[in-house]
Amino acid sequence: MTFFYVVLCLLVALIVWGVAIYNGLVEFANQIRNAFAQIDVQLQRRYDLIPNLVETAKAYMKHERETLEAVIAARNQAMQAAKQVKNALSPETMGALQGAESALGGMMSRFFALAESYPDLKANQNMAQLQEELASTENRIAFARQAYNDAVMRYNIRREVFPNSLIASNFGFLAAEVWHSEEDAAIRKNVRVNF
Repeated sequence: MTFFYVVLCLLVALIVWGVAIYNGLVEFANQIRNAFAQIDVQLQRRYDLIPNLVETAKAYMKHERETLEAVIAARNQAMQAAKQVKNALSPETMGALQGAESALGGMMSRFFALAESYPDLKANQNMAQLQEELASTENRIAFARQAYNDAVMRYNIRREVFPNSLIASNFGFLAAEVWHSEEDAAIRKNVRVNF
């Protein structure tokens, strides 16, 4: 009879242990979703600022209609990709969002480079204020992205260590993707100096 109680206690302990691991993985997965929600708030703020920026620039950049339309198109693509991630946070949707955000960043760089050639636009108070708000938003996005990547790292570590990996693989806890950006790639490139 004592053998039965020992086996029963071990079985109950094993079940409790498995439930604790499962609940821990769920908690870390939810932290990732929360961290992405913080990125999403800042991305939405940027998406809201861009049309105002373009509208302000339209009066000065009449001959640059193609660039202005390309900025709005890139913004709309990025917004659509962000919606997809909200619906299903997966490596595929994150990859699509990162690509769309990189394209938007490239268009914004082109827009600002073009805006430099319009002195009246540079002197416009609304433009200066919108650029300042956009720069502030970019900083917030960078901080939110770091918090997201930290949450992904904690989750992936928790998911990959033994014996958690047994529970993770049996209950469909997939690896999460960190957020990479073009700025990250540019920082990692070797600097080439020519004399």
